[in-house]
Amino acid sequence: MGFAVHSVVMSSSGAGQYYWCLKHSRVESDANICPAVERLGPYSTEAEAARALDRVAERNAVWDAEDERWHGEPQP
Repeated sequence: MGFAVHSVVMSSSGAGQYYWCLKHSRVESDANICPAVERLGPYSTEAEAARALDRVAERNAVWDAEDERWHGEPQP
């Protein structure tokens, strides 16, 4: 017996997707895209992609705080 699996990311046609290129420090679209290893995303808007590194920093801060709580001491 099988079951259907649906993923928005995997089934997306790619139209209107944007990425932050780590190599070139710029927003890219499907029309001018670097390899996956060099980008963050996809994001649904150009503005979200432009804010990608801010989101990474915010998430890292949350994870670092959780690590400190878990281990009971500040992490390097």
